Amino acid sequence: EGINGHVKYSLKKATDLASEIFQLDAETGAITLLRSLDFEEGDSHELEGQAHDGGALFDPAKIV
Repeated sequence: EGINGHVKYSLKKATDLASEIFQLDAETGAITLLRSLDFEEGDSHELEGQAHDGGALFDPAKIV
């Protein structure tokens, strides 16, 4: 509710390759592809995201 009810999403840490492949929508938290996945480059990717409310609270998440 109020300022604490407005959540923003961000990527805290991503490899250079992952930041070229994935995009995070700061308003919805949706992760989309910027280009096709190539399993010869890697069979998995790890990102570290965070959700921030309008106050000082945040919660990290590991995205694999």
